[in-house]
Amino acid sequence: MTDKAAKAQSFAEEVEAEAAAPVGSPLVKWVGGGLCAMLTMGALLWAADLYRAFGLVFMNEQFYAAMLAIGLAGLYIVVPVRKGMPRTSVPWHDMIAAAVSGAAALYVMVVYPTILDNFADNPVDAVVAAGILLAAIVEGLRRTAGNVLFAFLLFFLVFALVGHLIPGRLQGEDVPIDRLAIYVVLDANGMFGFPMKVSTTIVIAFMFFGFLLEPAGGARFFTDVSAGLMGRYRGGSSKIAIVGSSLFGSISGSAVSNVVSTGVITIPLMQKGGYPKHSAAAIEAVASTGGQLMPPMMGVAAFVMAELLQIGYAEVVIAALIPAILYYVALFIQVDLQAARDGILPIDKSTIPSVLPVLGRGGIFVVPFVVIILCLFRWAMQPETAALYAALTLVPIGFLLGYGGDRLTIGSLVASFVKTGKAGLELLMIGGAAGAIIGVLNISALGFALTSELVGIAGGSLVILLILAAIVCIILGMGMPTLGVYILLATLVAPAIIELGVPDLSAHLFVMYFGMMSMITPPVAIAAFAAATLAGAPMMKTGWQAVKYGWSAYLIPFVFIMSPTLLLQGSAMSVGLSITTALFGVFLVSIAVIGFLLAPVAGPLRISYAIAGLALIIPIDAFSAAPWVNLIGGAVGAVLVATEVIRRRTRTAVAASAGE
Repeated sequence: MTDKAAKAQSFAEEVEAEAAAPVGSPLVKWVGGGLCAMLTMGALLWAADLYRAFGLVFMNEQFYAAMLAIGLAGLYIVVPVRKGMPRTSVPWHDMIAAAVSGAAALYVMVVYPTILDNFADNPVDAVVAAGILLAAIVEGLRRTAGNVLFAFLLFFLVFALVGHLIPGRLQGEDVPIDRLAIYVVLDANGMFGFPMKVSTTIVIAFMFFGFLLEPAGGARFFTDVSAGLMGRYRGGSSKIAIVGSSLFGSISGSAVSNVVSTGVITIPLMQKGGYPKHSAAAIEAVASTGGQLMPPMMGVAAFVMAELLQIGYAEVVIAALIPAILYYVALFIQVDLQAARDGILPIDKSTIPSVLPVLGRGGIFVVPFVVIILCLFRWAMQPETAALYAALTLVPIGFLLGYGGDRLTIGSLVASFVKTGKAGLELLMIGGAAGAIIGVLNISALGFALTSELVGIAGGSLVILLILAAIVCIILGMGMPTLGVYILLATLVAPAIIELGVPDLSAHLFVMYFGMMSMITPPVAIAAFAAATLAGAPMMKTGWQAVKYGWSAYLIPFVFIMSPTLLLQGSAMSVGLSITTALFGVFLVSIAVIGFLLAPVAGPLRISYAIAGLALIIPIDAFSAAPWVNLIGGAVGAVLVATEVIRRRTRTAVAASAGE
């Protein structure tokens, strides 16, 4: 693996690699593994509300501190100083770090009510404990999430200390260091706030469900369903990748993890089918990244968004549905047209499973997903509880039935607890870092200053602000995992968009889309680079090809800011017309991007398709003249397509006459 690919590999993938690697010291295996399993169990017990059933009543912050105690101790035993290095033994300094950080978190857990009562007095014991936890999380973040988010956290912490010395509108408040430590770490507006709640409850519960699904045979079942549905069509290998990655990506919570998990199968399949290496890698990267935008789970970001905006989870999912569908429709049309242009055939019939037998053997794996939907929408359960019920439903299915020779065993069940805990260490550090950044923004007043500065640079123009915000989102998101990207952008960029009158949900979906586009946008396109490594393709060429396939995600967020109809908000007629015109518009622009319909499309004709498509994508109620723009775009598009159909029939008739 190249250096760039190694840097792109996320901590979750390293967990998978370590699972297959030779076992290190007993301390790593038994103590580290045991602590990771305890982290998973702690989250699941919370989801089941069993603490209360056993008479254990405590504050939320005490639970977060307990999870930090387990997580930090486990992290310094399991994760080496240098990212990606094998963990064969635990050096003395990591043993000390594990003991001290774990003890500090346990101390906070025990005395937190007392600390809270004396919060304004900045008690010495609380300051010391907060300082230890902050240092431990900063280093833990570097080891797991990598250097990008680590650098961001350091920047904000340094600003909190010296921001009052900076002249101008970004000048921060002068906050004493003891007060800063307590507020940033122990306050509910800082590290012990909603990011830590999400990291210690929702994310771990869904990760556990995902780690159970693969050994039970669920991942193979969804791949076979995708192959059975799409394998018989031209470019079938790419369509298998799109369907499979969209299904798995919504669960995985990581675009890179999804690339690595599904790409090992789909990328070689696409290459064998006739797609160039860089195209195969780009298709997988775009499909996997889209999984983070696809309801119902959106890589768990939907739950974070609902929590942050204090709205119902269903509201987020409903709003995100049409933009995600347009994203995948655009990708699907492009790979289909490319297959027609390049003569890429269906996959070998002998390798295509029949859909009905596949559903007969593995259709039961749909049940856990139905359970999640019912728990969330019908019974209004908490997300972590829904994930727990889905996992409990999956366990007997995996043990008794399985799929394709894969079944759950006691060993794989235990391994799922350990793997979830290990992967959860990164999310725990991200949650702590995000909370600390939010704390700094609040106590230093930097958050308000950044919002004012962005609005000021844009001169009050929403269009200019959105363009600036899109660029900032892509830059800030580079090299970061999904959850970290969204929380950071929701904190730093979304408030500026909201300041100019954009609804909260639209603004948050906007920053999330462009944050996710950092996964495929060079120069640090971590999902595209991971896929390029699997394909043996040039990384930058793959990245730019991914940008080409993912063009819709750079456009659709501007569209739903212009009008909420694509977020399913508005009258039924307006919503229906906007969706219909957007679908036809996506089709026309995709023709222009690929340069093919029934024959090659080039030159001015290609530009005409693009202009007509863009005119149609504009929502019908975006502005007063929008219906006329739609009408003209639709008429031009219809003429272009009809003309090509007539030309095709003429060519066919001429060829038939010549054959006679």
